[in-house]
Amino acid sequence: MPEKPAGGKVKPIGVVRSPYREQGDAPRQGRLDPVPCTIEIFPEYEDGLFGIQSCQRLFILYWFDRGSRDQLWVDRPGRGNPRGVFATRSPNRPNPIGLTLVDLIKCEGRILHVHGLDALNGTPVLDIKPYSPEIDSNIEDEES
Repeated sequence: MPEKPAGGKVKPIGVVRSPYREQGDAPRQGRLDPVPCTIEIFPEYEDGLFGIQSCQRLFILYWFDRGSRDQLWVDRPGRGNPRGVFATRSPNRPNPIGLTLVDLIKCEGRILHVHGLDALNGTPVLDIKPYSPEIDSNIEDEES
């Protein structure tokens, strides 16, 4: 069993392997440019992958380790109007936690093969959660 981190601390469970080396390399949204990427889960967390093959989509939570943490305003490229960081999906934020919905292609041991991930190579992965359309999708939004 992995060691529990002390209060208020998180411990990565794995790392992203992607072709993106710098923020400018990654697409604005991963689902718009579904390049194959992998997530390598650390050995002590491998048992946590049991049953993940039954999931078609996954939420990946990760740490924007190369983002700025002191930005509260964001100039959105091509949109002109600046917004507060909490009204955007910018990687530059006080607590740089990223959330991306990916398609799970396959799981090979500790390696998840996914499409739709926009994280940089070497990005620490904090958690993985299955996507459930019944819970995570708002039917009213889809109908409008």
